Amino acid sequence: MQNPFESHPRIFVIDDELSIAKMLSVVLQMQLFDAIPFSNPEAAVEAARAAPPDYLISDIQMQGMTGIELAILFAREFPACKILLFSGQVDAPEQMQKAREAGHGFSFLQKPLHPTELVAALRQL
Repeated sequence: MQNPFESHPRIFVIDDELSIAKMLSVVLQMQLFDAIPFSNPEAAVEAARAAPPDYLISDIQMQGMTGIELAILFAREFPACKILLFSGQVDAPEQMQKAREAGHGFSFLQKPLHPTELVAALRQL
């Protein structure tokens, strides 16, 4: 059982659909994570530079910066941050394979995500 005086792991949840980021954040907060939703990857980067999270969960397909590009930036700037990517796009597994071939071994889940699957994946990182 977690000590109530310990801080909860901080998670940034990024999805260009803010409603999805908020829903995932609520699910994670119920599991004693300090989850913060973002719909803009650049805003998440700025927030991380002020106070890096313990985890990054990001959709792959977003405007401006893909989740893979965001994950690469986080891995470089915040190496202690654990990263989990997700997507409902048909070509997401191929995008992840290209990232792995380039040396980026990020964890990945296919949408739709069941909350227990998400929490289990985080605990395995």
